[in-house]
Order: sequence, then C-alpha cells, then structure tokens
Amino acid sequence: MPYLVHSPADRREMLSALGADSMEALLVDIPAQLRLADLDLAAGLSEMETMAEIRRLAARNRIYDDRLCFRGGGVYHRFIPAAVAAVTSKPEFYTAYTPYQPEASQGTLQAIFEFQTLIAELTAMEVSNASLYDGATAVAEAAMMAVVHTDRHEVLVAPYLHPEYLDVLRCYAGGRGFKVREGDSPGPETAAIIFQQPNFLGLLEDARGLTERAHGAGALAIACVDPISLALLAPPGEYDADIAVGEGQQLGLAPSYGGPHLGFIACRKELTRRLPGRLVGEAHDNRGRRGFVLTLTAREQHIRREKATSNICTNHSLCALAASVYLTYMGPDGLRQVADVSFQRAHWLAEALAGLPDVEAAFPEQPFLNEFPVRVKNVLQTLGKLEDAGILGGLPAGRWYPDLDDVIVFCCTELNDARALQQLVEALR
Repeated sequence: MPYLVHSPADRREMLSALGADSMEALLVDIPAQLRLADLDLAAGLSEMETMAEIRRLAARNRIYDDRLCFRGGGVYHRFIPAAVAAVTSKPEFYTAYTPYQPEASQGTLQAIFEFQTLIAELTAMEVSNASLYDGATAVAEAAMMAVVHTDRHEVLVAPYLHPEYLDVLRCYAGGRGFKVREGDSPGPETAAIIFQQPNFLGLLEDARGLTERAHGAGALAIACVDPISLALLAPPGEYDADIAVGEGQQLGLAPSYGGPHLGFIACRKELTRRLPGRLVGEAHDNRGRRGFVLTLTAREQHIRREKATSNICTNHSLCALAASVYLTYMGPDGLRQVADVSFQRAHWLAEALAGLPDVEAAFPEQPFLNEFPVRVKNVLQTLGKLEDAGILGGLPAGRWYPDLDDVIVFCCTELNDARALQQLVEALR
C-alpha cells in the first residue's frame, strides 16, 4: 500500500491488543540477520527526492525482453492470449472469496468443474481435483496418496526430478514419516516411483518402462508432466500411470517472480478418495436443470486432521480459471501448434549451438522436446556474454548437480522468434 494512515497512538493501541510492546516483538520468528534495520537512503530527503532515488536504484535492475529469455527450469515465458485476463479480471471471479463452502456460487463451481474436466482430458486420467498450489506440492501430495493407499513407507524418485520438487517432497516425508530414495529400482517397501516427463534437463524419459517397473513391484506410478508437452507426447493415462501431476503455470499464467501459480493432480478412479482438496461435480435438480456442487471434500481435512490424507482444503481458483480459459481458447490444435513451434525452435538452436567451438550436447543420445542441456568450457563466462548482449541465457545445472557444473540447460518457447535465436548464436560465436 502506498501510504499508512496509522498514527503512533494507533500503533501503540494495536500493539497493546496483541500483547506486544514494540514492532520488533512481532518479528521474533524472522532471523535477526534477515531483518532490515533501515533503508540505505540519505537522511532528510523529501518524498519527491526519495521517490527519485528509488527509481534510480530500480533502473539498475536488468530487464530482458521475453523473446530473449532462454531460461526455463519449471517456469516459462509463453504467450498469454488477451482472453485470459478478460475473463479472470471480471469482478465476480477476481473478488470472489476462496470457495471453502459447498454453497459457493454456481459460476465459481462451474469454472472449477471445467478445469477438472480439461485436466482429466489433457492427462487422459479419470479424475482430477480442483487444483493445488504448484507443481512441487502436487508431487508431494501424490506421494502421500501412494503411501496411504499402499501402506508402504518409501517413495522412489527417478533421476532428474525437479530439484525443488524433491526438496518439498523430502519436507513432506519428514513430517509424515516415509522415506524418499533416489533411483529407479523399486523394492518391497516402495509405495511409488515418481518420474518427470520431460525431466528437469528437458530430456525424455521411458515413461512406459518406468510405469511397468512400478506396477511390477506393486507400487504406483506417478508421472510429473509438462502440460504443453502433452500436445505432442503420450499422456499419463495412455501408459497406465496411476497419478499425473504437474505445474500449470504455462497455461495462461505469467512467471510473476515464481507465483502464484497452479498445481494440477489427476488419478485413476480407484484413487478418488485419496485425492487432496475438493472435487466439484455436476448434478440435476428435480426439474432436470443442471447445477454444480462440491461433490467430495473429505471431512477429515477439516476437523479430524490426524486421519487426513492431506490438510489442503482449498484450491487456486483464479489461477485454475486462467488455465481453463487458456486451454479452451487454444483448443487441441492451438496447443499442438504451441508445442510444435517450441520443439522446432529448440532443435534448431541445439544444432546451431553444437556447431560452435567449445559447445557440445550434454546427452546427445537422448531426445528432448523444448529444453536441452549443452556443455560449455566456462558456464559463468558464457552466461555473462549473453547478458552483455541483453539475453537471459539458460539455467546452470551445476547449481543442483555438481557433476553437471559445465552444463547449461536452454529453453525455447513460441516467444523465441527466429531473430532471437540468431541473436543468441551470434552472441556466442
């Protein structure tokens, strides 16, 4: 907010009501080294002078044109049709309260129902819930579903699952008392194999093989999928995965500094009662009129938390609505065109980069879609050279994988036009 109207007396009264003697007492849970005592601004500046100085400091931030961004890693720059903002900014959606109650408005319930239907169709699964917070929590929630369903206490994670998803999964596992093991060989205690398609490096996995390996050990197969990729790749339901999860940011949501975004989760019918959150269903009244209602929302998630599969009791409704508008507006043909253009541009760029000195494909034998890893002589120097040319280069994989400290993962979307691709290649030539 631009201006706080509370007087010192107002603040003292509020602090007294809270049982605190100072503003600092409200910050006890924030480590002292992370707190800012004051702003690094000259004393005695007028409001006008302060704003001018702040603008000067802000101008030092590096801003990259969307067409010159070649970094993915879970959050992507994609074109968002104007129809998305036109619908999501309607006041009946934009100002609506999060739908906890079954008597939520028909408009909100229908929007969620359409989202569930679209996600179920996209993933070729039987049931989808009303959305989750992001891809990382969707992975963790799916793992808990598997643990509860199989009564086993280990989750196996295939190589190159998004490392931040893995961090969240381990956090959940610590609280719920199950183990997380990396690898692709399930054991008798394995509740599920979790794999990402395409994986964090952009490479395609043997999704069908991993699913069969999970089922052979009596475990569930959890596929973490890129929703745009499903316009070209087989959906999880086609290779008999039990649960499909993923990050829906690419479906009409801006990167927004990392959120709010959207997690989706879908499963086969037998696992419906294990799904976290809620499901909206379609019903008809005694006159045959169609209506929508919160069909399933586990009571344990509200009042008997120790028996709950999850404590999620809501969903990202507005973000889910944006995804619904995007998918409906694009349709199957539009979605396929977006995926195909991204695929073609990434493969052109990979071939062009491989023709440069000191650049080579990191995994030349493995196929990819629109993200791919390359090896370079000096990662920081390479990325710095691109920054000097106004280009945001790929993601340095060594941040998470020390054995890949010479690898950069580049990403292409429909926003990276032919001229942008050429600019990147010329900057590195």
